[in-house]
Amino acid sequence: GVRVDTAAYAGWSVPSQYDSLIAKLIVHGRDRAEAISRMRRALDEFLVEGIKTTVDFQKRVLQDNDFLSGHYNTGLLDKMNLDGS
Repeated sequence: GVRVDTAAYAGWSVPSQYDSLIAKLIVHGRDRAEAISRMRRALDEFLVEGIKTTVDFQKRVLQDNDFLSGHYNTGLLDKMNLDGS
């Protein structure tokens, strides 16, 4: 239930002018709870070195009670830092 879409590979050098979408992490599960659980584990195991990522921000979203309960909208992002930290 986990897939990574990317053209990057081990040892690849990120050019100074790059598209910020270097990789896309996709999960699915039998239900929303399983998909969230898989995404948490996948993010814990996801390793990117040398550039900033939004992994920590995504982990925070996956711990947010509003997100977990399904009662959220784009206002959820207003209460979090959007700098990826």
